Amino acid sequence: MIRKALIGFVYLLITTGNIALAQDVDANQELARQLLEIGDEIYYQQKAPEVAKEQYVAAAQADPDNIRANYMAGKLITETINKQEATPYFLKVYSLNPKFRFDILYAIGRAYQYGQEFEKAIEYYNLYTQKLEQESDYRGDDKIPLSQVQRRMYESENGIEYMQNARNFSIVNIGEVINSNSLDYAPVVNADETMMIFTSRRRDGNLNENVYDDNFPYEDIFISYKKDGQWQPAENIGNTVNTLYFESSSALSANGQQLYIYRDENNGDLFVSDRKSDNTWSTPQPLSSNINSSYSENSVSISPDGQTLYFSSNRPGGYGGIDIYKCEKDRRGVWGRVTNLGDAINTPFDEDGVFIDHDGKTLYFSSRGHKGIGGYDIYKSTYDEENNQWSAPVNLGYPINTPDDDIYFVSTKDGKRGYYATVRNGGLGYLDIYMVEIPDMTANVSSKLDKQNAKDLTTEKQQTTKTIEKVAVKPTTPPVTQEEAPPVAAKETPAAPMVTTTPVTDESLQPVRLLLKVEDRQTAAALGSKVKLKSSTGNREHLPTQVAEGIYQFEIQQDKAQQYMLSVESPGYMFKSMKMEIPAAKADVQEFRKKIGLDRVAEGYRMVLDFIYFDFNSANLKEESRDGLQSIQSFLESNQNTTIEIAGHTDNWGPRAYNKDLSQKRAQAIVDYLVKQGIEAPRLIARGYGEAQPLASNDDEAEGRELNRRVELRVISNREPQLSNKVQEEF
Repeated sequence: MIRKALIGFVYLLITTGNIALAQDVDANQELARQLLEIGDEIYYQQKAPEVAKEQYVAAAQADPDNIRANYMAGKLITETINKQEATPYFLKVYSLNPKFRFDILYAIGRAYQYGQEFEKAIEYYNLYTQKLEQESDYRGDDKIPLSQVQRRMYESENGIEYMQNARNFSIVNIGEVINSNSLDYAPVVNADETMMIFTSRRRDGNLNENVYDDNFPYEDIFISYKKDGQWQPAENIGNTVNTLYFESSSALSANGQQLYIYRDENNGDLFVSDRKSDNTWSTPQPLSSNINSSYSENSVSISPDGQTLYFSSNRPGGYGGIDIYKCEKDRRGVWGRVTNLGDAINTPFDEDGVFIDHDGKTLYFSSRGHKGIGGYDIYKSTYDEENNQWSAPVNLGYPINTPDDDIYFVSTKDGKRGYYATVRNGGLGYLDIYMVEIPDMTANVSSKLDKQNAKDLTTEKQQTTKTIEKVAVKPTTPPVTQEEAPPVAAKETPAAPMVTTTPVTDESLQPVRLLLKVEDRQTAAALGSKVKLKSSTGNREHLPTQVAEGIYQFEIQQDKAQQYMLSVESPGYMFKSMKMEIPAAKADVQEFRKKIGLDRVAEGYRMVLDFIYFDFNSANLKEESRDGLQSIQSFLESNQNTTIEIAGHTDNWGPRAYNKDLSQKRAQAIVDYLVKQGIEAPRLIARGYGEAQPLASNDDEAEGRELNRRVELRVISNREPQLSNKVQEEF
């Protein structure tokens, strides 16, 4: 535990200036040692980087020659805010011992880049590049690959150019009625600019009094209305839209009637809520399965006519990392086929924070690629309907863009203002929401600089085409604050668009991290559970590390993407089994988060066994059904007083009698398997319903007959189980 008395004593010393009075060198060294110890506990155990930073900075002040105190102070500053303040600490480390860390020269360059001292950043990046050449055999964890350094140098060169062509934008923090001392981002406004909805991880007003494992509160969506030209204090939008966990605002229709949000379900899905006549909001409903996938869908924007949806996703088949896609409604008003916006917009890096302007053809988005100066930069591109192509993206330049993350830009209908989230000196917290006043966006953008952007983009694509298969790029989840800070879901990618790089070696591959939260679906209470991942080939099984109550972590390192069966069981609850694809390991750690809600065992409960497979037109169970069958077996063994029905169903193709017979045989095949595994036969009922109980119309294959061909499990009876000592010990 953190020793509160010691922290209080240390704080008293710092705030009263008594550190300077401690003349005894040994006493100062001991004080620094104690501060380091406290900082380590807060950082590594309590996961509170902002508080830990204070301890490390104080330790470096107490003993300026303590090399680790200086390094940790610099490291934590670059993981929080005012990152440029890390420079003197990293320089001190280098002066005390240039070999303390292999990447210390890179760290100095990074801090200078954050401080917009781009020439000095390039100087240190060059020194680090020379070190890489001289010590090419080094394989330590503190080695930053050449491709990443070259990308940083390219960004710094861009920074010099953009600052020389600084644009006359007025950027104003919209104040404490909207912003907090925490994370505030993803603003959306209606067309008449009288309503703003945004996302915050503040404590005040949050529905969940607890914090996430990064020591920040969970995301909630807040709303503010403009009255007499002034934004009013923001309020939580309410528990109809917000849950106890992660929701983020993403888009608002021009009339302010539809709010599109992100939820961390199914690796991240998009939902829509309708505004009611009394200004309350309906329960959010998921968007079409054409849009939501088993991968992460992040930001979204809807065209003014409501016919086209633009969104970001890390689904396979893109250009790398997060890409931007679009989906249009068909004649029936149904969301149709999803298409990638192509390599004019997307790069091997991440593109996110998409916004389609009120003219329906100007696209704003943020990218870690293109001609940026660090982190996410905001770009715009215009669609040429005649040629069916997007123009070369134009970086909005300095001072809108900085070496840190600049993202979630939305423009007002008149084009004279914009709102976005950024980290700036003098802000109220981590990410704040700012208003940009742009008298004439089109005139303000230098045509010379635009042409140079387009020229550089062409060069960049040519270089990227040569190297794209050699570069490790990872899919990411939506970012919420600065690069490399603990609250950030999306980290840097190591690829460089301007140079040819060497392939990533096996030694540099980092594991894929999967974080699962298991909870009671009705109460959201965390559940101790039995969780495992089993590969679809080779029968390789992975067991997790329990991070906290109900939270489990897997780390999987493999050289190619692979399908797994995830199984989750908790006594007294219905089990879950589902397929998941774990991507190939990359140069950076990839982290995915998924929430699993379990239902209590109750009479009448039904679940479709979509993990059970039969040979075509047969009752023979396929081998890939084994893991799912074992999950049913384990569920019945843990819930000894539960009786179930296995129900077979078909579509209406073929003779009715044949369909009913086939459905009965398939249900019986599952029961026979379970009996052979020792489950008492009286607890199992096999019943074939044939085509009698369809879930959807049989007129359509994808939306009907495929759904109707299924096997279900239904709880016939259940009494609360008495857990054996053995089962209790497991949890």
